[in-house]
Amino acid sequence: MPVSSSDIEQINSLNLQKWHYESLIKENTNWIFAGIYADIGSGTQIKGRIAFQQMLKDCAKNKIDLILTKSVYRFARNTLDSLQTVRALKAKRIGIYFEQEDINTLTAASEFILTVWSAFAQNESFSKSNDIKWGLERAFQRPGSKYYQRTCYGYIHDANGKLIIDEGKAAVVRMIYRLYTEGNSLAEISARLKKMQIPSPRGHSKWAKETIRKILRNEKYTGSVILQKTYVEDYLTHKQIRNDGKKNKFMIGDNHEAIIRNGFLLCSSFESESQSSHHFV
Repeated sequence: MPVSSSDIEQINSLNLQKWHYESLIKENTNWIFAGIYADIGSGTQIKGRIAFQQMLKDCAKNKIDLILTKSVYRFARNTLDSLQTVRALKAKRIGIYFEQEDINTLTAASEFILTVWSAFAQNESFSKSNDIKWGLERAFQRPGSKYYQRTCYGYIHDANGKLIIDEGKAAVVRMIYRLYTEGNSLAEISARLKKMQIPSPRGHSKWAKETIRKILRNEKYTGSVILQKTYVEDYLTHKQIRNDGKKNKFMIGDNHEAIIRNGFLLCSSFESESQSSHHFV
């Protein structure tokens, strides 16, 4: 998989930090090296950080009594998560030393200082989240944006990155539409596809009903593209929610060759939606 220059820089930076802390710990004769716990692209929630979770498990097993970290921002960008974790570890007499801010959580004044720094880190995440949202909307307004060329089942990219029909899978899409218009239920369509030994988009022998429903609702098969059908409302939870008009939607008709020319979408609201709450570009 291609890796961007920013990804490479992040990996190089992480490797340098690993070397720094491993060397620092091993050079101190009073310390025993317990390991490195590092997550890339960890975001604002502890829940999705595998290495962080493993570190907490090892703390619970008394394998660690001091944690060294570069900064509050690297430890947790959610103030509540940060303080709850610090308090839970402090109760077990496990300290965290934040090198950049020079904070040791086992000292008396650490919690107040940490609260302030954690709030700064969370605010920075909020600001970055807004910058990303702003950048996405600007990209959605450009007809040449790569976001209008995202593939789905039945389409591939040509040499220029544009959507073109994948005839083999397009035939399956047309069959799904035909079966549905003939009155077959999603379960019946799924059974037919399995009997014909046609693998699902993820390579499974059985097609999930939700997968078939999404194909029947996808405007991309008519040659159009709608962007921002969902959005992230809360930058802390990162949960995608359906865009029911709170945000602008962006649509291009005749963006690419249609697979379904005379068919219709299962979601009958597509026609009405396309006439409102959209910015045509």
